Amino acid sequence: MKLKSLTLMLALSVSATSIKAGGLLTNTNQSIAFLRSLARDGAIGIDGVYSNPAGVAFLPMGLHLSLSVQNVYQTRTINSGLTIPALQGSPFYQPFKLNGGNDNGVKEFKGKASVPILPSFQIAKNYEKWGFQLGFGIVGGGGKATFNSGLPTFERQIALIPALLAKQGFGSTTPVYSVSSYIHGQQYDFGLQLGATYKINENLAVYGGARFNYIYNKYEGNIIGISANINGQMENLYDYFGTKANALTQLAIQSQQMANQATNPADKARYEGAAKQYQAGADKLNKTKEDFADKYLDCTQRGWGITPIIGIDYKTGRWNFAAHYEFTTKFNIENNTKRDDTGQFKDGVNTPNDLPGLLSIGAQYEVLDNLRLLAGYHYYFDKDARMANNKQRLLSSNTREYLAGIEWDVKPGVTLSAGAQRTKYGLGDGSYLSDLSFVTSSYSIGLGAKIKVAKNAHLNIAYFFTNYEKFDKTYESTIKEVKVQNTDQFTRTNKVFGVGLDIDL
Repeated sequence: MKLKSLTLMLALSVSATSIKAGGLLTNTNQSIAFLRSLARDGAIGIDGVYSNPAGVAFLPMGLHLSLSVQNVYQTRTINSGLTIPALQGSPFYQPFKLNGGNDNGVKEFKGKASVPILPSFQIAKNYEKWGFQLGFGIVGGGGKATFNSGLPTFERQIALIPALLAKQGFGSTTPVYSVSSYIHGQQYDFGLQLGATYKINENLAVYGGARFNYIYNKYEGNIIGISANINGQMENLYDYFGTKANALTQLAIQSQQMANQATNPADKARYEGAAKQYQAGADKLNKTKEDFADKYLDCTQRGWGITPIIGIDYKTGRWNFAAHYEFTTKFNIENNTKRDDTGQFKDGVNTPNDLPGLLSIGAQYEVLDNLRLLAGYHYYFDKDARMANNKQRLLSSNTREYLAGIEWDVKPGVTLSAGAQRTKYGLGDGSYLSDLSFVTSSYSIGLGAKIKVAKNAHLNIAYFFTNYEKFDKTYESTIKEVKVQNTDQFTRTNKVFGVGLDIDL
């Protein structure tokens, strides 16, 4: 009956999820210009403080400022199946059927994530040769994910309870189980970037800088009210076994009292033996009771690290070429745990939480004076970024992204743009994926406009959405010495609306 493995979230020590595509732990949507055209790695603009820092050197001398606010909504869906081959033909063969699963034994677990306000800004001051930049944004995580019905990771443990109860004589002809669970996680990587450009000549510029990353993670959750049908009645298992344990304890007390009063040695020995048996039974039931006790988690994680960044930009004719490299950021996050009934988040423990390095290459071509084509390529060094338990080794390859965009100045002061992005994750057989933290390969589309609203100011508006692929994971495991077969189908949705203002002074 032991349910020691029934923890809130074994995967909580890894990333919550990113807002948008990028490396496994990063966000690339740091400006509205990106949302509306995507392929910004070879573009020259103030948003280049993040996407093409060397290219910012080719903006006119003076001060350039960009402010952005994004509104992000996501859903995360896991359709999980569980079968016990040894129990085929019994009501316990597909346990999820006993608590909301469909006819095929598959149950849906759905979480929602939102970021009502995702801010970022970029500032650049250009001189004749030198330029200096400052940027801020949430470059990793940034969302709040809530699963109001729990996750498959721990419901699989609970789903076996009716079969285990029946094996020990506590079953029912109509087995059912229930549990109330709640999981809320949030993760923020606040990135403050500083750097400088040097314009070697009218065609070539270079960049050097660094980003200071501060990580803040917060996880809260509970598992309460584990219940099952016993002899035709739903019973809270903690209370049920507690009541039975108390009854045996009372019998043990009564038997010991009778032993104390007995004058016949044989009677005394018999009563003492009964008292020991009753107490042993009570101790066993109390131990079992604790397996079904309500469990809570309240843990905050913090850490920091520095990302060195270098870049280069080359202009020739109607072409612009650019590249930049972000080094892998090495750092740990430390647990500040107020309560942890799971035993997985010991206070003060440090966990590896590196950010992957990034190689970005981009190009822009002016087809006409008012028409530009853009392209970009991202390569994230995910397998070099340390994670808890060396989870990165489960990846089959690093993340790759392919981006394309177009900008059309339909008239002076009005620019329409659109773009697309293909993100490919090296997920292999899916061993890397967990309930709370998962990604799948995707296609993204963005569109929007840039409108001149003042002599030195432009308004950016954009809508961005991502179509995620479904990823099927099949694996075997053993739960309480019971061999089970598991299936998980992962998918997500992502929608972003953004507004920003660019100012030149």
